[in-house]
Amino acid sequence: MPVPWFLLSLALGPSPMVLSLEKLVGPQDTARCSPGLSCHLWDGDMLCLPGSIVSTPGPVLVPTRLQTELVLRCHQETDCDLCVRVVVHLAVHGHWEEPEDEEQFGRAADPEPEEPQNGSLQAQVVLSFQAYPTARCVLLEVQVPAALVQPGQPVGSVVFDCFEAALGAEVRIWSYTQPRYQKELNFTQQLPDCRGLEVRDSIQSCWALPWLNVSADGEDVHLVLDVSENQRFGLSLYWNQAQNPTKPWWHRNLTGPQTITLNHTDLVPCLCIQVWPLEPDSVRTSICPFVNDRRAHRNLWRAVRLQLLPPRGWRLEAPCSLPAEATLCWQIPGWGSCQPLVPPLPRENVTVNKALEFPLLKGHPNLCVQVRNWEKLQLQECLWSDSLGPLKDDMLLVETRGPQDNRSLCALEPSGCTPLLSKASTRAAHFGEQLLEDLQSGQCLQLWDDDLGALWACPMDKYIHQRWALVWLACLLFAAVLFLLLLLKKDHVKGWLRLLKEDVRLGAAARGRPALLLYSAEDAAFERLVGALASALCQLPLRVVVDLWSRRELSAQGPLAWFHAQRLQTLQEGGVVVLLFSPGAVALCHEWLQDGSSASRAHGPHDAFAASLSCVLPDFLQGRAPGRYIGAYFDSLLHPDAVPALFRAMPVLALPSQLPDFLRALQGPRAPRHRRLADKAEQVSQALQSALNSCIQPPGIQETGREMGPEAGDRT
Repeated sequence: MPVPWFLLSLALGPSPMVLSLEKLVGPQDTARCSPGLSCHLWDGDMLCLPGSIVSTPGPVLVPTRLQTELVLRCHQETDCDLCVRVVVHLAVHGHWEEPEDEEQFGRAADPEPEEPQNGSLQAQVVLSFQAYPTARCVLLEVQVPAALVQPGQPVGSVVFDCFEAALGAEVRIWSYTQPRYQKELNFTQQLPDCRGLEVRDSIQSCWALPWLNVSADGEDVHLVLDVSENQRFGLSLYWNQAQNPTKPWWHRNLTGPQTITLNHTDLVPCLCIQVWPLEPDSVRTSICPFVNDRRAHRNLWRAVRLQLLPPRGWRLEAPCSLPAEATLCWQIPGWGSCQPLVPPLPRENVTVNKALEFPLLKGHPNLCVQVRNWEKLQLQECLWSDSLGPLKDDMLLVETRGPQDNRSLCALEPSGCTPLLSKASTRAAHFGEQLLEDLQSGQCLQLWDDDLGALWACPMDKYIHQRWALVWLACLLFAAVLFLLLLLKKDHVKGWLRLLKEDVRLGAAARGRPALLLYSAEDAAFERLVGALASALCQLPLRVVVDLWSRRELSAQGPLAWFHAQRLQTLQEGGVVVLLFSPGAVALCHEWLQDGSSASRAHGPHDAFAASLSCVLPDFLQGRAPGRYIGAYFDSLLHPDAVPALFRAMPVLALPSQLPDFLRALQGPRAPRHRRLADKAEQVSQALQSALNSCIQPPGIQETGREMGPEAGDRT
């Protein structure tokens, strides 16, 4: 059942206020004053010439505040126009001058109509009104009796009826006196349209206007247009971008009545709706009902993209304007967090859909852009990785230049910026002298340079190759010694070969395809089942990573940072992320899809599954899941239909009934032949049976303790 607009105030913003307006009869302008004052409205309009500010010869009347009120000026009961009533508040400004001062300066420069001999004050107050395409100026004469003249005190107000204006127009009003003793007052107001006023029966231009209502029904949003039968009208959906012209999204000419359905994924804060009857000079009504919609704000960040504009330009593409700050950072391979580079690109506000330029000399695949919103990291992309290849194992050197040509060099590492010639136990300190030689010999790439310093990217491949050469030399020496031992003990050759074959098999398993296993920590029995599955998969040529075995790292880094690092390493090494669905995991997915990362449930400090949803779900929404993710569930614990439809983009397999297919998907091209795969599946099934039975048992029979064994150690 659709929910009416007033029930959606929290989701779609406050409901529009409908104003009932006073009606004035007749076309004449009028003026009236507060008690004690006398006022007169001059006939006709005048020229608006404020003139320059002059000094006050004594007490004078000046306007201090403007107020407006909307009224209707009606020629007939059903033929009215919108009109703006203006209230000008007046006060006494200045003091009486002493007689000797008057004699000293004379009275030649004092044309003074404001100070009659009876002590009363008189002023000419100008009201200037502008509302495209109308501009008017009127003159009001106001007189204050001597009894009310108190310097610095308000004396009352004068009311002018009224300035006619168009529905939805922006009006500007100025007020000052002639002559002018102070800066003019100004006031700007956006007038409502037909939808915000109770004028449908009074203003003829509103009679044929389509009336729009917004309602929600589950995941859909309905635009309901209350239009008479067979009336033709236009409907336009557009993105109202504050820093750029409006961008049309959808436009139709329709015949009423109509109900337009939008999916919740189409909502963004700047999505606005405009309707109008298909008649000459018709009034158009626009509303932007999703400005405060939380789903719309989440959809906006999912739609944001960073685009590289060669050679050094970039652009943040988004359908709406948004408050965002951008910084450059350096991504070290195999390390989760990106190190900010403050000197070349300080954190600054970003204008969406506008070409910006990096203050860089060269691009590098390790240079990334971070976009933040209210100190929260929303987006990070390494823009040069597509054109310059994957991340490189380069060392970033930061050169700082001070007064009197003082220079210092440090290397950016996860622990901070390490001086090259220090005694720290880091890679940069170990190769400090070699890096300095590379810098002086021109082997490093200069990324940025100005008076404050410079950035250099120095390759580390040759040093890594030197270390590997020593390792290979040691391996060859060991192989030679082993061969000699085999020759000396021929009777034990077969035994040695058997042991060597086993070592090769175990080595291949250790170097097998990485698999990151994500699950929702529900209870001790389910964690034992996950541990049994991970242990059984380790017997295959797979390298399994699961938070159950990495609690120390998880507590130190936090679930989100730990997941980021493990996911990045797994995908870079050609691995796969396994989503293990359970009733708790399914509930978390539904909760995230409805309320996003600000879900109300409290999750455990070791629950990597809950922390990973903010990164996993965008991969599915943007079509990047195939080949990266595999889903699985225990068929005795979860019904197949319970898995959310969003995750059907990847294979979702039941355990243990589909174990052969699950193992084949995990191992990929390395999967063994059918018979061997069936044997492995049988071994894994037997290893799971005991733990699976404990999960199926009634709650009263389950053990309350948690199994602690070799599997609970830190295997990552």
